Amino acid sequence: MSQLSQSNLEKIDAKKFKPSLLVIGYVWPEPESSAAGRHILSLIQAFQTAGFKVVFASPARSSDFMFDLSTIGVKTESIAINDDAFDEFCSQLNPTVVLFDRFMMEEQFGWRVERCCPNALRVLDTEDLQFLRDARHRAFKQQREIANSDFMSELTLREVAAILRSDLSLIISAFECELLQRQFNVPKQQLITIPFMVPFSEANFKPFEERQHFVAIGNFRHAPNWDSVLFLKQIWPNIRARIPQAELHIYGAYTPPKATALNDSKSGFLIKDRAQDAFQVIAEAKVLLAPLRFGAGIKGKLIDAMQMGTPSVTTPVGAESMHAELAWPGSIASNEDEFVQQAVELYENSQKWMRAQQAIAPIMKEVFDREALEKKLLTRVQNILDDMDEHRSQLFYNAMLRHHSLRSTEFMSRWIDVKNQLANVKSDSRPSDRNGDV
Repeated sequence: MSQLSQSNLEKIDAKKFKPSLLVIGYVWPEPESSAAGRHILSLIQAFQTAGFKVVFASPARSSDFMFDLSTIGVKTESIAINDDAFDEFCSQLNPTVVLFDRFMMEEQFGWRVERCCPNALRVLDTEDLQFLRDARHRAFKQQREIANSDFMSELTLREVAAILRSDLSLIISAFECELLQRQFNVPKQQLITIPFMVPFSEANFKPFEERQHFVAIGNFRHAPNWDSVLFLKQIWPNIRARIPQAELHIYGAYTPPKATALNDSKSGFLIKDRAQDAFQVIAEAKVLLAPLRFGAGIKGKLIDAMQMGTPSVTTPVGAESMHAELAWPGSIASNEDEFVQQAVELYENSQKWMRAQQAIAPIMKEVFDREALEKKLLTRVQNILDDMDEHRSQLFYNAMLRHHSLRSTEFMSRWIDVKNQLANVKSDSRPSDRNGDV
């Protein structure tokens, strides 16, 4: 256990205080399907190191690929939106900290948590800023640069409001944290930059000579990933013409028919569906390709590549906030011709490839060091818990957005709940014939 975690436990013991964390998940974690799934697990484990008991609740349906949280000592609970049953559940649990997984969960349950457990620290995990991803996507489709007017959307209003209502928001990248302060005047004390917290070791890096082919990977349901596949399909003939023996293996969860239809074994453009072990397929590849033309946040596929010692070619959007101005472990390309050229050079030039691999460790230690980030997160949480009233007294926008005249999400939810209850009462009171039919 880290020194900080032990210190936190001593404070907790001194106060005879057994902390608990309630995570309200947008989905049940799927660490093998998305970087978001791995990130939420790392946050849970960080709190566990500080002695927090963790309960994970979600209104989402279960899936075949969801992680078994019981294996790491986390209890689970199915909850429903627009249902007062959550209030009783939350009151009985009486959590010390509530972590909302993405702003939609804060919208649905934040007001309920405040009403039932006003002393709970409300933390929003944004994963990445969805309004930024959406704004960039719209600008990309119109083939123009993003403008301030792109932020004037309902999605922006909802997400920024959720951030302002929360006591603390976890922001995945330094760029996004700066954007929230500059563009929307979000107080600095409500934000903390916590990128992916990942273990790292160079011990298992495979050398250049033991690798072959290109790899691309990403959940096909994620729009930037699907666009990347289409881009790769377009430029692949140019790469293949210069490296005839190379193949491009494209892996992704939830592969749709439109992706499978792009498979072309003759040209080496291979759609592989979900990877059974993403780290293994990345470790065996010579170069990872990630031509992300829009999006937001920290890119899990590029973190995975660094963990496996695999150089990559990406875009400025892909590399955003990921390398702290240190040398990128591969290349950053801004257009099609440059992307093709850099991919070919990195694949064929062993010296350039080895320099790229050597650039990985400094980035991992500077930006993604798990122990340092865990310490940063737990320190901030503990400091707020030590004086919650003082922290909240500095957050005017927080208090304003929780004022009754602005709580539209709460009143809509309460109206739906009452309507459902009335519908159930009417259904129960309807006469039935002797066979039990209405």
